[in-house]
Amino acid sequence: MTNRDATPSRGTSPDRTGHGDGDGDGRTERELREALDALAGGVLPDPDAYRTARGEWLRRERRRRLVLAVLIAVVFALAVVIGLWVLNQAPSDPGVIFSGTSAAEGPSLPRLHP
Repeated sequence: MTNRDATPSRGTSPDRTGHGDGDGDGRTERELREALDALAGGVLPDPDAYRTARGEWLRRERRRRLVLAVLIAVVFALAVVIGLWVLNQAPSDPGVIFSGTSAAEGPSLPRLHP
């Protein structure tokens, strides 16, 4: 045991007189530690603390997965709707390639004859 760890004489503690040589820092820390140990010793853990914490964690995990699934479904549905809308915007006339003529009548593209 060092001199610094020794309890000072009665009434000479720096934390009681307001001035001293610094030996009170160890005593104050020790008293605070003892008080906190006594306070912590009186606290009893809830018997269902683990089950409650695990249940909350699982609930948050389920909610996170549900939000992700809904987000994926919304993005997929939006992509399908946009794709169908773009396809529906195509012109309704058959165009040059699909002119409705049969192969016997000739090609659908006009040819320039020299």
